[in-house]
Amino acid sequence: MKKGLSIWSPISEVERVRREFDKLFDEFFSPANGSEYTFIPAVDLYETDTDVVIKAEIPGVKKDDIEISVKDNFVHLKAEKKEEVEEKKENLHRVERFYGKVERVIPLPVDVKSDQAKAEYKDGVLEIRIPKEKVSKETKIKIL
Repeated sequence: MKKGLSIWSPISEVERVRREFDKLFDEFFSPANGSEYTFIPAVDLYETDTDVVIKAEIPGVKKDDIEISVKDNFVHLKAEKKEEVEEKKENLHRVERFYGKVERVIPLPVDVKSDQAKAEYKDGVLEIRIPKEKVSKETKIKIL
């Protein structure tokens, strides 16, 4: 089999890269097996002297549609943002807001008292506070 030289075309190379990016984005953003999307909310996780605190952004979700559980030092956060039903849609030009399931499993950095966890939801931010199991204090040890 004889191979010849081919002329490199920067335009066709750019087009090939664009097709690869389109394929990557299609695979990344399309739901698996025709199921609906699951949104992974952004969280902040930090410790105070007594608590582990998680703040999760889940705007547009009703308080009654949020479920939180703590097991084996993991917080499992589930919620659902339901689509608002409007009567008139013939002049609809764009739908960009997310509707569907929200889910995140968050590992905790220390042991916690899961039975004493408390949560508050305000202005689209869920705050979960879980007391630490042990509050360790620094102890100086004298060398003999």
